[in-house]
Amino acid sequence: MKSLVGIVSLVIFSISFQEIKAQQFSDIRFEVMDHAFGKIKEEAGPVNFNFKFTNTGKIPLLIQGVEASCGCTTPEWSKEPILPGKNGLIGVSYNPEQRPGTFAKSITVTANVPRAVRVLTISGEVIPHPLAINDLYPVDFGKLRFSSGELSFVRIKDNEIKTDTIRAYNPGTIPVSLNFKIIPNWLTIKSSPELLQPNSKGILVITFDAKKRAEYGYITNRVYFSYNGEEKYNNAFVISATIEEDFSKLSAADLANAPHIEFNSRTFDFKEISAGQSVYYTFTISNKGKRDLIIRSVTASCGCTSGKPTSNIIPPGGNTDLKVSFDSYGKTGLQNKIITIITNDPEHSTTLLRVIGNVKDNN
Repeated sequence: MKSLVGIVSLVIFSISFQEIKAQQFSDIRFEVMDHAFGKIKEEAGPVNFNFKFTNTGKIPLLIQGVEASCGCTTPEWSKEPILPGKNGLIGVSYNPEQRPGTFAKSITVTANVPRAVRVLTISGEVIPHPLAINDLYPVDFGKLRFSSGELSFVRIKDNEIKTDTIRAYNPGTIPVSLNFKIIPNWLTIKSSPELLQPNSKGILVITFDAKKRAEYGYITNRVYFSYNGEEKYNNAFVISATIEEDFSKLSAADLANAPHIEFNSRTFDFKEISAGQSVYYTFTISNKGKRDLIIRSVTASCGCTSGKPTSNIIPPGGNTDLKVSFDSYGKTGLQNKIITIITNDPEHSTTLLRVIGNVKDNN
């Protein structure tokens, strides 16, 4: 009987203690935890909303931190303790600049309350600002404006022909025609219309015929042009592509007997050197396949880095050295240079080698 009384007393004491303990908490209640801005205009600038809350607990409430899910959202909040029964605000600002389309962002609130974390959300849709002529045609080449000053065909097969366009606009008061200088035979450029009237739009139709370019790897070419028959070719478009071999028609037997490239390493880390110092490394290229491995091209991402294989043809089971140099003249800080290898390995026709390290400033 005494044991039963003791147990009941302990339970009653425990409940009373929990009630007393609960009374010592602060607590937080938001009027709303989600806010939809609806449709907002990009050019109108940041939009704001205040999440109002009340301390429904028995002790002062302290907001310990507010963190937004991205830098486009900026929160501000009450830094002073909020007394029981009093209100506070968490202000949220969303910047729509260069963020067209729908959005949904979260704001994580941490406070000295039970279940310490609360998550607020904002959402809406940013209506992009109307684009002006200068936005649509940002490249100013004097008499005409263009959507871009360069065109990259990215990757193109050695038997492929690709066509793309650059948009043009005549902002002037006289008609303008284009005259191109020394166009390589693998490029075709046509202006449509040939004579672009004032305040009119047109396009440059550019065709890249890789079959006429007997070379593999990264190709870049500057195409110079003038206006209305002028002799001054002061402006140029940059046309580029990486030409790769087309392996799509190889049979299963061809693939099984193809060359296979391997390297002793794909990174040369020179650690740290002084500015002006040159460093060297030798990559070993092996052919683990069943046919000759042909190195089509070796190109570096900058003139400070160079590499040349001892041999461009590696028989099955053979290997060759690729001697690489890096000249740090004019360079400081962390370096990350790329050497691109193009081969006739169907599985690894393009391989990237890296030259990395830190160039110490001597000053």
